[in-house]
Amino acid sequence: MQNALAAGQVRHNPLGLFERYLTLWVVLCIVAGVALGQFAPGLSQALGRMQIAHVNLPVGILIWAMIVPMLVKIDFGALHAVRRHARGIGVTLFVNWALKPFSMALLAWLFVRHLFAPLLPAAQIDSYIAGLILLAAAPCTAMVFVWSNLADGEPHFTLTQVALNDVIMIFAFAPIVALLLGVSSIAVPWDTLLLSVAVYILIPLALAQILRHRLLARGRGAFAATLARIAPLSLAALLATLVLLFAFQGEAIFRQPVVIALLAVPILVQVIFNSAAAYWLNRRFGVAHRVAGPSALIGASNFFELAVAAAISLYGFESGAALATVVGVLIEVPVMLAVVRVVNASKGWYEKQTV
Repeated sequence: MQNALAAGQVRHNPLGLFERYLTLWVVLCIVAGVALGQFAPGLSQALGRMQIAHVNLPVGILIWAMIVPMLVKIDFGALHAVRRHARGIGVTLFVNWALKPFSMALLAWLFVRHLFAPLLPAAQIDSYIAGLILLAAAPCTAMVFVWSNLADGEPHFTLTQVALNDVIMIFAFAPIVALLLGVSSIAVPWDTLLLSVAVYILIPLALAQILRHRLLARGRGAFAATLARIAPLSLAALLATLVLLFAFQGEAIFRQPVVIALLAVPILVQVIFNSAAAYWLNRRFGVAHRVAGPSALIGASNFFELAVAAAISLYGFESGAALATVVGVLIEVPVMLAVVRVVNASKGWYEKQTV
């Protein structure tokens, strides 16, 4: 029953003002962040220096505020439902862990190291590649709930897949990143990378599950009411994080608009490729559209909060890696909204041969 309650919150809550106009808010926050970095550089630099063990405190607090309310919805007891959606789960896991990180490494090598290399700062090539790999190695665990809701996704599948991805990410994120960065001849500070996994996955998950347990102990009504109250916190924290990140990157954006556009190309290609691959594979295996939709969305989207944090921790605020992950933030929302539209519009075609 707890699964059904949590799932119901994902599916039936109407989109609020922030969700409906999220792309607009993202653009406004990017503009505000860039302006802050230009007109108040001392403030952004002071915030950037607030670090413990290479982890920025303001960013860390905002990311916790962003993802904990959504992680409260996850019931790890839902993992037993894997058998119900085994084919969809298998497709999503294949795309997330066997296809996406390695395809991004290939795309980064093709576009950044070769095709676009003459147009990019030579000293930042490795750092750009590292940022793209960090972005692809972390499957989305927060905004997936929004995308799944917009695509009328099967709520138990979404909850189960997100929970399963979180468990896998705890063990797989650092080794996959280390492997791919090693292949790219980039040194990996394991202590910082593992610290990022602990700070941005383990601790928020633990806090969210403690809060979930206490809320459910007060009854279903209290649980649902609290979820409704704290839901805006995630998007508010997302927007505040964007302001802060673009304040740090504002000067680089003004200096390197061409770099921003070039880095967006492999990210865009990867989103299209992975979402199409997941959608097609689900159709081939006869998976229901309500599972295939969120599967394609989970397969295409990224846990950019973790990617940005890891890039900042590993390479610094002003690095090419941080810039590459921020580009992922920049295009994530509009691109994923486009994928949602395609999934919804193609439902008739999808079900024609899978029913």
